[in-house]
Amino acid sequence: MAEKGGISVQTEHIFPIIKRWLYSDKEIFLRELVSNAADAETKLKHLVAVGQATGIQGDYRIDVTVDKDEKTIVVEDNGIGMTEDEVKQYINQIALSGALDFIQKYENASADGIIGHFGLGFYSAFMVAHTVEFHTRSYTNADAVHWACNEDGEYEMAPSEKETRGTKIILHVSDDETEFLEGARLKGILEKYCGFLSFPIFFTDKSAKPAEGEDEVAPEQINDVEPLWQKMQNDCTEEEYNAFYHKVFNDPLDPLFQIHLNADYPLNFKGILYFPRLGNEYRSLEGEVKLFYNRVFVSDNIKEVLPEYLLMLKGVLDCPELPLNVSRSYLQNSEYISKISAHIVKKVCDKLSGLYNTDLEKYRSFWDDIKIFVEYGCIKDKKFYDRMKDIVLFKNTDGDYLTLSEYRKAEGAKEGKVYYATDLTQQSVYVKLYKDQGIPVLLLDQLIDSQFINIIELHEQNLTFQRIDSVTDEISKEDAGEEAEGLKALFADACGKEGMNVKQTALKDASLPAILNITEQSRRMQEMAEIYGMRDVHIPPEEILVLNTENSIIKKLAEHRDGDKAKAIARQIYLLAVLNQRQFTAEELASFLEGSYGILDQLQ
Repeated sequence: MAEKGGISVQTEHIFPIIKRWLYSDKEIFLRELVSNAADAETKLKHLVAVGQATGIQGDYRIDVTVDKDEKTIVVEDNGIGMTEDEVKQYINQIALSGALDFIQKYENASADGIIGHFGLGFYSAFMVAHTVEFHTRSYTNADAVHWACNEDGEYEMAPSEKETRGTKIILHVSDDETEFLEGARLKGILEKYCGFLSFPIFFTDKSAKPAEGEDEVAPEQINDVEPLWQKMQNDCTEEEYNAFYHKVFNDPLDPLFQIHLNADYPLNFKGILYFPRLGNEYRSLEGEVKLFYNRVFVSDNIKEVLPEYLLMLKGVLDCPELPLNVSRSYLQNSEYISKISAHIVKKVCDKLSGLYNTDLEKYRSFWDDIKIFVEYGCIKDKKFYDRMKDIVLFKNTDGDYLTLSEYRKAEGAKEGKVYYATDLTQQSVYVKLYKDQGIPVLLLDQLIDSQFINIIELHEQNLTFQRIDSVTDEISKEDAGEEAEGLKALFADACGKEGMNVKQTALKDASLPAILNITEQSRRMQEMAEIYGMRDVHIPPEEILVLNTENSIIKKLAEHRDGDKAKAIARQIYLLAVLNQRQFTAEELASFLEGSYGILDQLQ
């Protein structure tokens, strides 16, 4: 005899809410239904394992079928099934959770893998269907049950002729949701959310054309029942890691390396994180972390699980301690997420340290790809700096990679000083001056480097960084010449710069008449203003014109510094020094060209 009634809820009639507002994306309905099916398989598998179910064959599978002509979507499993009483308890009363009840009943035995949304999750089907029905038969061989319900919440229960265990859910899709009857659309949803569930999922599109020689469309398995992150690291090959990366992230380039995560209690999560290969400056630096819950896809690009300096990482994290429908606010305020983030940082440091210690050549080979992120991490996180400081690499002007410790021990290095260049072309004259003296010079040619060296100086006592165009201590003779007020006045007058900072010293290279230095402090302040977008704050660099008293031109100019010719020579010397330091202003370029043409005219 058929039973009729209205769906029982513990608060109020919520079908209109389910229909419109249960989830932000309607496609979630398929994730919920397939997750329920996986739950049914997991429960039965567990009962078999603990001896509560016997004579069960291990042919677990889930089938999803779409029929565009019939306007139906079918999700079928051969799991635990339900009795009539269980249908009344778990379906007719929305607020109850079958998974919770199952776990409590068998709390003394392991029941890992239960997703836990048979109840409200089942009713997500009404977001796309005007009527939902199912046939279910319990593994206990109790009488099968047929259940049907319309979008108004009116249901009907009756006996079913289903002969096999499990549940077959039939969605009669609403006229305004026919997009979900497209085979490609439905398959894409399955691959996205259920591509790594532990039971085979077969998809059939009744509207598709059968393969040659076949009468009907064959089911296609769309999931990988053994995702790589569920395996032990020692059981995975480099080829498998790369293949998984290409499949999940559609990136044609191989990653630099990967970090296999397998955290036990109390964190309890697994995953694989990849350092992507940047390739070129136009390649996006934005990473992507996919969050899973017991192999069920939850969300793309969960930035909350990574510190900002590791946001370029790509990977998957499977966190069964998180709720399936986790919210952004939960992620932002979760202590569990904070601990995951800290664990990931530690594992990243361990991985990089391991590579440095066991395969230094490989580590050096991809340093340029990770340099900016490591330096940024050192700037933002003192613990990260402490873990990484000894394996941070610097490139010198010869293209060799070395640590700061190795630089300081190198031949020619000066106690407590680190000399560096930022542009090998623009600063080539200065590089030569230092190289001729056998002094090693680092190349710090990225904007972040200026912030990074500030952090190093903050944490490392008695160590200072100086750009090679800021001082002349190491490239001058000890018997530097004394300043001559006459030359200073000549250059200030010739260049139209009252109060011009002019110094004289005896450079070890006599060929240069003069060089233009910029003080380290004033240049760093200028760079800081640029980094923080302080466009309204103009901080002119403090320039020092250094005249080389060993140079023959300067010596002659000191003897004959009166007249227009002396002024023209002084102006040209200054502009040549500027040319070795930075780009001309428009006024300087015009003056330089005018002076050069004047010299050529005198050669006629």
